[in-house]
Order: sequence, then structure tokens, then C-alpha cells
Amino acid sequence: MEHEARSARQLWVEEERGRRRMPDPVRDAAVRAVMITSVTLIQAVVAFLCTVAGAWPAFPVTITAVASTIVATWSVLDIWITRQVWRQRNGVVSEPSSTARPPIRARHDEHRTGTAPLSEAA
Repeated sequence: MEHEARSARQLWVEEERGRRRMPDPVRDAAVRAVMITSVTLIQAVVAFLCTVAGAWPAFPVTITAVASTIVATWSVLDIWITRQVWRQRNGVVSEPSSTARPPIRARHDEHRTGTAPLSEAA
């Protein structure tokens, strides 16, 4: 009887997530950044240990760790850049605020029909 009650329950329950999934290009950039940053941290630890031990690879590993730090910084910035580009290309809906100017065509039509306010007509 207890076995039947267990089998009647669902094995997998889907729960609502608070945030939507990142777009694929942004997620790819984030995965790339995590991989590069982890390699950079490993190189920094190896450089530190080689320096403390006085081993000969200390200098070359330190130089590559510095170069990797620059690449890792760029990869983290790449996440932000990719996110902004994706938003611009794939339609973030933005509504003009109340202080936004009307479109040029609407202003041109108003001016032509003579319904424009006095400040714009002059």
C-alpha cells in the first residue's frame, strides 16, 4: 500500500522560476568568461607557488598569468557588451516618456496643417 502511494506521487515537479533564461549569446559569453577566469586563477596560484618555491618556471608563468588577467577582464566585459548588443537587436520594448518629443513626421504634419503650437510655428 505504501509502495502504491509512492508511485502515485510525481517524480518531477516543475517550479516557476523568478527570472527568465539568459539569451544564448549572452550565456555563451558568460560560460566563456567563467572558463577563462578559472584558468587565470589557476595560473595565478601556480605562479605564486613557483615563486615561493623558487622554481625556474616562476617568471614565465607569472607573465602568462598577467596576460591571462587581461584576457579574463575582457571576457567579463564581453558579457556586458554581448548583453547590450542582444537587447538592441532583439527588441527591448521601450516606450517614450512623457517628455519625449513627438516623431518628426507628426511634427511635420502638424506644421503643415497649421495645428502646431505657437512656440514651434515661430
